[in-house]
Amino acid sequence: MEIEGKKEECSFDNFMALDIRTGTIIEAEDFPKAKRPAYKLKIDFGQLGIKVSSAQITKLYKKEDLIGRRIIAVVNFPKKQIANFFSECLVLGAVKDNGEVVLLTTKEECENGVSIG
Repeated sequence: MEIEGKKEECSFDNFMALDIRTGTIIEAEDFPKAKRPAYKLKIDFGQLGIKVSSAQITKLYKKEDLIGRRIIAVVNFPKKQIANFFSECLVLGAVKDNGEVVLLTTKEECENGVSIG
């Protein structure tokens, strides 16, 4: 049985090339210039500093409820221009069939900038 959307096998080295870290959202604002509804997020990654990202998470999250939420993101992609904004990291989430994105987070408390692997 073929699974829709299943990607090709990836090497462990490819996975290890990703720098995936914990962070805390410290600001969230509307992003009206984005093609699809999104927020601009400012995220604290501890010793890595503060990075910004555009995230299409408006269906499940109100921007005021995002402040202080711990997230997981890829922090070593090159900057990506989205309209007039440069996203510096990719916030990770589970994409449901209806397009809603559920943010990935940690259950236990941990510091900002902790490596995921």
